[in-house]
Amino acid sequence: MNNRLKAYTQDSLRTQVAGADPYQLIQMLMAGAIANINYAKGAIQRGELENKAKYLSKSQAIIESLRTSLNLDVGGEVAQNLNDLYLYMVDRLADVSVSSNIEILDEVSGLVQQIKSAWDAIPQANRDEALGQLEPAAASGA
Repeated sequence: MNNRLKAYTQDSLRTQVAGADPYQLIQMLMAGAIANINYAKGAIQRGELENKAKYLSKSQAIIESLRTSLNLDVGGEVAQNLNDLYLYMVDRLADVSVSSNIEILDEVSGLVQQIKSAWDAIPQANRDEALGQLEPAAASGA
């Protein structure tokens, strides 16, 4: 049954991604980063080292994807600040790989949540402008 549920969940996610616009894809990436950070936290609390490593790696990969989607030429200071913040978050998650410090996970999760809240609050009329600060491949959903 667990394999069936996992397959259903994966199919559902593929469907959501296929139907999402670039703005929604960024929302999904941020939500995925937060979820994986929370999974890593649970794995640490349960002493599951393999799962801790898996979820930290996924979190880092998602945050790195968000970072590389930034268009630093167009986004100016805001994009550069986000770039630096994403680099900081990836470094902090690497620290957790060694220390298993849950407070660091809470810190990084809080940072992603703040960015996501700001992204979610962008009015529909301003979304094209926000997407213009992403690299062309990210803005097109590719």
